[in-house]
Amino acid sequence: MEDLIRKGAQLIRESNKILVFTGAGISTESGIPDFRSPGGLWSKYDPSDFYFQKIISDEKAREKYWKMSSEYWDVMKDAKPNRGHIAIKKLEDAGKLLAVVTQNIDRLHHKAGNSPEKIIELHGTAFSVSCLTCGKKYDREEIEKRIRSGIKVPYCDRCSGILKPDTISFGQPLPQEKLVMAFKYAEQCDLCIVLGSSLVVYPAASVPSHAVQHGSKLIIINRDPTHLDQEADVVIHDSISKALGDMVDLALGV
Repeated sequence: MEDLIRKGAQLIRESNKILVFTGAGISTESGIPDFRSPGGLWSKYDPSDFYFQKIISDEKAREKYWKMSSEYWDVMKDAKPNRGHIAIKKLEDAGKLLAVVTQNIDRLHHKAGNSPEKIIELHGTAFSVSCLTCGKKYDREEIEKRIRSGIKVPYCDRCSGILKPDTISFGQPLPQEKLVMAFKYAEQCDLCIVLGSSLVVYPAASVPSHAVQHGSKLIIINRDPTHLDQEADVVIHDSISKALGDMVDLALGV
């Protein structure tokens, strides 16, 4: 693996516009389980119960959705960034980071200190809640207090509309402006680093391949193989925090 670390470090040194693309794998190293992994939420719940249309049309589905979502919130809310997140912050501090495009909803890139304007949360964030009718925003913890008090399905106190965490559910369209921005950065970057994504959830997973099509170099660090491995300049199937941490420190001479 040392040769791959050195090769990745060289690519980072030679790059000035790095696009980082992150998935659940970088967060599992901060103690947040992947939905799809053994013991993850999809081993306890049926994902088909949480399609957007079902959530907005069925009170019982909303009750089940909030139960699942609150369970995930309890695990995620106090999670701390790991060495992988800190390495991405170092890339920004070195003036090399174009943007972070993330599939994660856990705000760990914010906690690591990356500039909010450089973070594109394609699947939204679990840290705020919005009314689907009037748009009023709530801090997530305020809504969780209601749930802990015994309210199973919270509603908007302004208009009585349906409340939902600001995350993207199955069947709910991604925010178009964020997707457009992600693809724009993919066209501009000279290096794309994929971290902890299986690259199977679309359209988000198209971003790294779009970068390669526009001439970017590609580094993939992920536990399991992906369909883009054969396109990558460096592929490492190991711990993200160790591999990326070592690579960035070597590249920046830290």
